Amino acid sequence: MHELGVTQNIIAIASEYADGVPVKRVRLEIGQLTAISPDAIRFCFDVCCQGTLLDGAVLEITEKPGLARCRQCGREVALEVPFGVCDCGCADLQIVQGEELSIQELETEDICA
Repeated sequence: MHELGVTQNIIAIASEYADGVPVKRVRLEIGQLTAISPDAIRFCFDVCCQGTLLDGAVLEITEKPGLARCRQCGREVALEVPFGVCDCGCADLQIVQGEELSIQELETEDICA
């Protein structure tokens, strides 16, 4: 399950950006064509956050559908896997959406000095 390593990297990056401030919420964007299971990330998240700045943080995931553009006719084609065929019969597709994996937002606790 490579999602464990992906989740550990997400937590490391989020911790670095939090700059010592506890994190309350993390919002991710995961493309449908990444071969990363959002459910597996959710499963790993709480365990991997223990003892870090993200301990107890809420995880929100937005799934981005796959989309490609036909290089022959220019039509956009919805994809569930990273290959497909356009309605015109062409298989030469350029993926334009669905390969994303990014941290979109971190919400941290307010620290009063």
